[in-house]
Parts: sequence; C-alpha cells; structure tokens
Amino acid sequence: MVQYLLELDLAPLAPTCLVGAFFYIFATNWPRQKTWARSIACAFVLAVAVRYLLWRFFHTVLPHPADGSFAFIWTWAVFCVELGAFADILLFLVVMSRSVDRSAEASRLEQAFFARPESELPTVDVFIPTYNEPLDVLERTIVGALALDYPRDKFKVYVLDDKRRDWLKTYCEEKGAIHVTRPDNSHAKAGNMNNGLKVSTGDFVAIFDADFVPYRNFLRRTLPFFTDPTIGIVQTPQHFFNKDPVQSNLSLEKVWPDEQRLFFDEMAASRDAWDVSFCCGSCSIARRAALDVIGGFPHDSITEDLLTTLAMLNKGYKTRYLNERLSMGLAAENLKGYFVQRGRWCRGGIQTIYLHNGPLRGPGLNLFQRAMFLPLSWLMQYTTRFVILVVPAVYLWTGAAPLYFTGSQDIVFYQLPVLTAYFLLMGWLTPTRYLPLVSSAVGTFATFRMLPVVISSVIKPFGVPFRVTPKGSGNEENAFDAYTFFSIAFWIAVTALGLVINIVPEWSRIGEGEFSLVSAYWAALNILVLLVAALICFEKSRPLLDSFATDEPARIVVADRTLDARIVSLSLDRGVASFPTDPGLRPGDRIRIEMEHFPHLDATVEDVTPGRRRKPACLRFSYALAGERRDAMIVRLYTGQYSQDIDDIDKSAIAHGLWHRLFGRGGTYGPA
Repeated sequence: MVQYLLELDLAPLAPTCLVGAFFYIFATNWPRQKTWARSIACAFVLAVAVRYLLWRFFHTVLPHPADGSFAFIWTWAVFCVELGAFADILLFLVVMSRSVDRSAEASRLEQAFFARPESELPTVDVFIPTYNEPLDVLERTIVGALALDYPRDKFKVYVLDDKRRDWLKTYCEEKGAIHVTRPDNSHAKAGNMNNGLKVSTGDFVAIFDADFVPYRNFLRRTLPFFTDPTIGIVQTPQHFFNKDPVQSNLSLEKVWPDEQRLFFDEMAASRDAWDVSFCCGSCSIARRAALDVIGGFPHDSITEDLLTTLAMLNKGYKTRYLNERLSMGLAAENLKGYFVQRGRWCRGGIQTIYLHNGPLRGPGLNLFQRAMFLPLSWLMQYTTRFVILVVPAVYLWTGAAPLYFTGSQDIVFYQLPVLTAYFLLMGWLTPTRYLPLVSSAVGTFATFRMLPVVISSVIKPFGVPFRVTPKGSGNEENAFDAYTFFSIAFWIAVTALGLVINIVPEWSRIGEGEFSLVSAYWAALNILVLLVAALICFEKSRPLLDSFATDEPARIVVADRTLDARIVSLSLDRGVASFPTDPGLRPGDRIRIEMEHFPHLDATVEDVTPGRRRKPACLRFSYALAGERRDAMIVRLYTGQYSQDIDDIDKSAIAHGLWHRLFGRGGTYGPA
C-alpha cells in the first residue's frame, strides 16, 4: 500500500489543494461582511472558473472533428449550457462581492425622523390586496396592520378585496379598516393596487400580501429612508411563521431554513450594496410621488413588483433593502402552492426581457443595471441542473461524452478545482443557508416542473393569467406529487441501468475511455441527489397554523390551587406548558392560564406527559378566543415577539434526518 501511494501521481490534485488552502488558511479567517474580503474571495473563484473555461473550450471542444455527428453536436450543446451557467455565476460573483447591513443607518435615520412633531409626520396608506384568502388568514394581517406603532391619524389600512365579499366588508368595518372593491379584476394584483391608489391619498404606500403580518415597528424602521429623495421603494425580507413544503417533506423543520432564506438573508443585501435591489411586492413601502411618476403599478408583467423597480429606475428612483425581520407571512403550504408561486416568479422575470421598460430596452438604465436585472438565473438554473442529470446517462447509453477525449487527470486538474472553489465559497459566504446535497436536491426537485415553465415563457411569454398562490388551505392530508416523482424515478432508473449494462463487457455501450470512471462517480452522485429530491414529492400532513416556541412564565389556576409553569409553545388556539414537577392534572380538566402581556386563557387540558430524568412534565392545552382577546393574542404572537427562524444549521442532525427519511422511520429531526 505504501509503495502504491508513493507511485501515485498526485500532481493533478495540486490546483484543488491550492483552492482548499486559500479558503482554509485565508478566507475563513477574514471578516465575511467586509467588501475587501468578499471581493478577493469572489475574484479568486472567478479566476479558477476562467481557467477551467479556457481549457474546456480550447482542449475539449475545438479539437472535436466537425463531422456533424451526435457526439459533435452534444459536445457543443453541453458547452453552450456551460457558457450560460458561467455567465450566471459571473453575475452572482459580482453581486456577492459586496454586502451591506443598513440597520445602523436605519437607527440613525429613525432617531432624526421621529424627532419632529407628530403633526409633521407623513401619511401612510397600508394596502392589503386580497382575492380568495379566508378570514383566518386575513384577520392576522388586518389586525397586525391596525396595530402599527405610528400615530393612528397618520395611517389608514385599505383591504383591497377583488372577490367583493360582504363578510369581509363587515369585518373591516368592525375593526376600523377600509374595505375597497372594484367592478372587475382587470390586471390582477397590479390593477387592484392601482384602484387603491385612486381612493387613497397617503404620502407613502405600504404593501402586505393578505397572509403577511407587519411588525409593529415596520413604519418606524422603513419610513426614515425616504429622507433621501432618490429612494422610491424600501423592501424588507420575507420571513414565515409556518414551514415550507421542502422543510416538512424532508422532515428537517427544526434544522433546515426555509428555501427563501438564501435570497432574502444574503443575496438581497448584496444587491443593495450595488444599488440594484428590487421590490418583492409584499413587506415593502413606496413613495407615492414616485408611483405617480411611473403611472402607478405596472401591469405589463405578472410580477408587478419587479417591474415597479425597473420603472422607477428608469426615472431615477432606487429601491433600498433593509435586512431586518419586520413582518411574517405564510410560506407556500403545499407543493401546489409552491409551484404556482415559483412559476409566476419565473414567467414574470422572463417577461421583462420582452418589455419596453425591461432590462434590455428600458430607458435610463446603465449597462451594469441592465446586466443585473437580466433573468439569467431563471433561464439557466433549471437548464443547467437538467444537463447535469442527463450527461452521465447519455454517455452510459450512447458513449457520447460531453467533451472531446481527455484524460481523467485533466478533469481532476481543471474541473475539480472549480467545483471545490464554488462549494467552499458558498459555505463561506452563506454558512447557515447552503449545503451542497440538500440545496442541489431542492433545485433538482424543482427542475422537472420549472424547466417547462422556462421553455414556454421564452417561446410564448404572455397569455398565461396571473395565478394567486393558494393560502389558508393548509396541508391536513398526505399528498403525492406523482409527476415529479416518476420523472425522478425515470432518471434514477436510466442512470442506474446505464451503470449496470456497462459493467458487463458484452453489454457495454462505451469504450475504454478514461471518462468512464468520471461518469461513474457523476452518475452515483446524481442518483444520491435524485433520491433526496424524491423525498420532497411525499407531502406530510401538517397543521395550518404552526406554534411559536415561547418561554413565558405563567400561573396555572386549577380550582383552589395555583401552579407555576412556563409556556413553551403557543398558537392562536393551543399551547404547551412545562412544570418542574408533576402538575397532577388529567385530560379534560379546565384550567386558567395567566401570563404578563397576554390575555388570560380559559383552556382545556388535552394531554399530560410525565417528567423523565432531566425533562420536565409537559401539559398540552387548547382554548378558544374571540373579539378583542383574540386580536390581542394576534398582536402578541405575530407582530415582533417571536419567530420561526433557524439561525444556524446542525449538519449532523440534517444528515441523520435525511438518512432516516430515506431508509428508516419518518419524523422531525433536530432539537426539540
């Protein structure tokens, strides 16, 4: 063995070792948020990628005989996809080379802004556009919006009801919100909000989708940015009080963040550092004067938010991004809603390249802004993932490699450093938002439904109506995404069978080329990623409303005695209390729960779990609230006190959870 290792040629691994040394010796010891550190790291990765691309073109593509064969066409096709992926990564590296945290600026501006008399504060209209959301979704948003920490005579809440529901009108009148309807639903959400502009007069317009609850300090943190007259919109991140389908279906609710965290926590802040942040619709606030200049919310695209940013940029107004959790909403509750939402974002982004005020033709945009607003990510991410899946299968079945003959040592020398550099950079830039296996599996899972959307949007970008993401339906029953699952199963079978037939010499479809070993490893990795992606197809039943983790001291009043407890979980209709000793209660007992800053709860004991070793006794209870007491609970739970965020990821818990989801029992993994 020692002799074998001495004779082994390790020279091809030298570039990969250099990449590893750069990150582990230098980058990991640099301050991640400093521009100089990010710029050096991104430039280093770009240099490694350019090195690979030059080798790829001059040594594995150009030398291929132009014989018109399938192998020739396939080699060029794969390389063209790589070029598109490289362009996408180039834009990504440029964006991520900077980042900005505007919290300190917001605090400084807030202090000066609110030093003025209340009478001089600007007026604000809060728009809540709604179509078919039920009351249990809308009530949180309406009650939360009415509780904003801002002089009550300086803001109004408008519920823009495109379903024209009498019960919602009655509810708004009871709460003090303004119910607005229109005779038709022309131009969908954009048309609804433009109608809201006609009936309101506020200096600024805050927008919250029907399922997003603003925190009480939303206006205090965002309005002061508008002291800069060039700011047209202030956007804040979208956080969620429920778990999205990816988290739930992989049984990683407590250890893996929701899918949108990478964009809102990392990429959006980096875009803002370049002044190319964009409006995401909900959880934003806009200057009415800027909206008037652009003629209201544009309706040429089904993503009016992105187009609003572009239209304002055309007129010299910027979008600012404040990376603070200032609201919470409903993530897509099931896979149907997940794909409706992503499909709309994808199609709307691609539509912009065809529009007169889009990134290609919009007046007033400089070259950098045009590049940054190209929907290149939508065009390339699913195309690239599909090609990654297909390449080893095509080779195993036809013998057509994605590159003209080269040795495996060359692949290790040129390609492995690129992959290593990219994964290490992502791990450094986004340490709590990215893992190669899980992130790749989520992207692969989405590819089978999203790639057709990409293709159809390029061929026929318009004509598909605006579809509202279904909200409030929950996911009370197990469901199954058969289309995606069988698509995944097909490629697992094709890839695995391709490996099997090439093991037997008589069946082998490939020769003695050195790409065979690389393709085998590639195929095995694809199968692993596809297996994890397949798990997402099996939807787990889960409640409509998730409970918040709390730690509130409480007094439990039972008949003639009082118990001290801590409320460790709470929702609008149930909760969990922990006790240092056995509380002596049974299911069905009536109790009264008293907590500071909460309405008193008259509850029923649902279940009692005795204490074990170091674990306290736990009691599950349920209750019903109505009127002002329910409103008070909504304000307490949903407007800034609690969150469902996962600030760090436990890699061992994720690996353990995926292993058991694949080969063992289900369940939720992570700390209780």
